[in-house]
Amino acid sequence: MTSIRGAVPTDLFRMSLCNLDPLVENYDMEFYFDYLIRWPEMFLVAEDTQGRIVGYSKFPLPFFQPLSPPHFQTNQLTLALKVMGKVEEDPDYMSFLPNYLPWHGHVTALTVAPCARRQGLAKTLTAALERACDERGAWFMDLFVREGNAAVDMYRGMGYSVYRRVVDYYSDDPTGRKKGGEDAFDMRKPLSRDVARKYVRENGEEFRVSPEELYGG
Repeated sequence: MTSIRGAVPTDLFRMSLCNLDPLVENYDMEFYFDYLIRWPEMFLVAEDTQGRIVGYSKFPLPFFQPLSPPHFQTNQLTLALKVMGKVEEDPDYMSFLPNYLPWHGHVTALTVAPCARRQGLAKTLTAALERACDERGAWFMDLFVREGNAAVDMYRGMGYSVYRRVVDYYSDDPTGRKKGGEDAFDMRKPLSRDVARKYVRENGEEFRVSPEELYGG
């Protein structure tokens, strides 16, 4: 059985089991400490009966009430899962730029260990984040995923669609299809506020932007 509790600083040194997946984008210690300091009530860890940190989830939603975390039990002692997300928007001075991002939810990272897949855990955790962002008035959810990642189909099944292709967003291409970096799909899922579906588009795979355009307008 796995229990969910609030994280403490020393947990950051015990999360290797959660990150040993070749498709997981890992972050430096400063990144995790920043989340823990700024949103401690929304940084949760999963601990098994042997006291191992086997999963964690972070829902940094500033200025609002903390979420009620999803609860589940499992007999898989090696369960490893995480979801990291936030709600944000670009500064007002960028509102005239074509790639301006309004108030929206962002899935920073989502992973479930191979031994725990096909149990609906990814959908459960993502749905919890989506509900929280919807309650906070976000227009849509978005995430970035490698073009060659099989998770693209999973996200499509969860209601996400490709909004644009970010060329060479990743510095490497594990698929070997390109000599340079791998493209990213910026995938979005409209939330209830976007009644007119203003922030999604069809055939987004053909809408190409560079990383510079993405962050510079």
